[in-house]
Amino acid sequence: MHQLARRSTVLIALVTIALGPTASLAGAAEPHPKPTPKSGAAEPHPKPTPKVAVIGTGGTIAGVSKSKVSFDDYEAGKLPVSRLVRDLRPDVDRIAAVTTQQFGNKDSNNYSIPEYRRLTATVDHALKYNDGVVVTTGTDTMEEFAYWLDLTVRSDKPVVLTGAMRPWTVIGSDAPANLYNAIHLAASGRTTCFGTVVMLNDEIHAAREVRKTDALRLNAFSSGSSGELGVIDQNRIRVNRAPARAEQCGKSGWKTPFDLGRIARRPLPEVEIAYSYQGAGPEAIKAFADAGAAGVVTAGTGAGGISPAMTEARDDAVKNGVLFASASRTGSGAVYDPHVRGVIGAEDLTPQKARLLLLLSLATTHNEHRIQKWFDTLGTAQFRPRR
Repeated sequence: MHQLARRSTVLIALVTIALGPTASLAGAAEPHPKPTPKSGAAEPHPKPTPKVAVIGTGGTIAGVSKSKVSFDDYEAGKLPVSRLVRDLRPDVDRIAAVTTQQFGNKDSNNYSIPEYRRLTATVDHALKYNDGVVVTTGTDTMEEFAYWLDLTVRSDKPVVLTGAMRPWTVIGSDAPANLYNAIHLAASGRTTCFGTVVMLNDEIHAAREVRKTDALRLNAFSSGSSGELGVIDQNRIRVNRAPARAEQCGKSGWKTPFDLGRIARRPLPEVEIAYSYQGAGPEAIKAFADAGAAGVVTAGTGAGGISPAMTEARDDAVKNGVLFASASRTGSGAVYDPHVRGVIGAEDLTPQKARLLLLLSLATTHNEHRIQKWFDTLGTAQFRPRR
């Protein structure tokens, strides 16, 4: 009997040696003990959650519809931005630590240039404490909101504008997806040094190039022949190209000369747009000049052409110190420097964007040559060959 017990003990010992100390006779593996960290070895730290500030200005994205199917019949700018973000929780909390700020809550058409100026200060301040900023706004003038911020925000951190073509409260609204994707994009850091971008309908657009091309459809924004910068496919962000200014990332040349903190606190100059058409008269240009406009953008036919009556009125206004920028009403193609005193070529900027660049330029200098250079570089930035 004692011999049998000894043989059993020997057999168990041999099996234990063969299978290893972490196996049982039943064959179930026990968990391996975690290695004891070496003295002084640092534990790996989890990656901090990106911080994103969402600044609300109103628009359709914050709209309330009369019914679940009132796609075009609604009141814009009714819901606070905090409510919009709350509706995305808890999912949005997995991609960013989100805070909200209500800058305003109205239709995008109702904002003034002094309010644009305050919005820049608000965005710059938020970027001091966050990794990125999302601005929600109406789509009607979103391209102007975006380009203004692109020209004036001093930080190279991501700034993403978004909105919606349908209010938050209708079935099939694009609003929640657009806001979620905008936060996702800002948190990713993928558009650092891109300046301001627009995120709508799963597409990422550069502020300088984007334009609204449809009054009602969800795919209302386009970047013309340049094309979008990239797309967002659920949790995948695809960036296929960058704006030319990204080439200056980390250099002093990345920032524009339009530092609103240094521009005198006096009102910014008045700049207007005069639209040309068959047989257009001189009245619009004369009225703008008489009212004290410092600059006028002409939305000309083809490569910037304007009627004879408008040309005569423009020449008279130039003599009185009004500076003109010549743009095209076609929405595509460029208007180059016409080498006419008092007239600057806006290249491929739309008239509404040329107005903003001319306005900020005149707030900074009255040197026509320097302003033309800014239109040639900032206004139509291109990648340059390395020397």
